[in-house]
Amino acid sequence: VQLQASGGGLVQAGGSLRLSCATSGRTLSAYSMGWFRQGPGKEREFVAGINQGGGSTLYADFVKGRFTISRDNTKNTVYLQMNSMKPEDTGVYYCAERFNIGLRVTTRDYDYWGQGTQVTVSS
Repeated sequence: VQLQASGGGLVQAGGSLRLSCATSGRTLSAYSMGWFRQGPGKEREFVAGINQGGGSTLYADFVKGRFTISRDNTKNTVYLQMNSMKPEDTGVYYCAERFNIGLRVTTRDYDYWGQGTQVTVSS
């Protein structure tokens, strides 16, 4: 079983990136999903979450109106569209699965983590 985040890179402030999180070995639709990030010297923090069916989402205040989480269960993939990016958005972005119902914002509420993808926003 693998959970792989991709799509990171270098972008200028004000630009956009779309991250993808794909799974192999199990059906993604059975799980709530979350995106977290960890900036240099910082703790890992919640960015966005989406429930199993995609009908419910949750965002950290600092990304509301700029980032959008979505999922395509037919492709076993979750996305994070990031617009109007800021230098403070720089960090390693991780996707995570949550086996229980409900959206949560703490790392301990997620059960499986993939490798992260680096996002760097230049000023």
